[in-house]
Amino acid sequence: MRVIDDINRRILRELERNGRISNADLAEKIGLSPSACLRRVQELERTGVIEGYRAVINRAAVDAGFTAYVAVGLSEHTKGPQKAFEKLMARSPEVRECHNMTGSFEYLLRVEVADLAAYKNFHTEVLGLAPQVNSITSYIVMESPKDERA
Repeated sequence: MRVIDDINRRILRELERNGRISNADLAEKIGLSPSACLRRVQELERTGVIEGYRAVINRAAVDAGFTAYVAVGLSEHTKGPQKAFEKLMARSPEVRECHNMTGSFEYLLRVEVADLAAYKNFHTEVLGLAPQVNSITSYIVMESPKDERA
């Protein structure tokens, strides 16, 4: 089976919209028999095209409704400081995403906390104390009219 053909793309689109859709409903939407649809989904999972399924959480409902994107520049551009910074971010529950970037800074973080006071604490007590960090630029999210992350 070809991993990414038109039918598989349609399956992926439907699963992105609703990861809890039943196989029977998915098969009907795609125009396949339930057994053929299930085989394709299992193959997409087996080959790593589908990495997992997630619940989409209302962050404000769990006291994490304040979101900031943070551009972080490092003082050294070598592997050691990068790995140390990445380990620190992996241990920081406030950091929901950490991306190594090209351009005028090394990392872009998505940080979710309860409020501005909690963000200030993360900014000063985590980023501010990290010896690798040279610059921090915060972008506070006011609203997200489109967000397709699961």
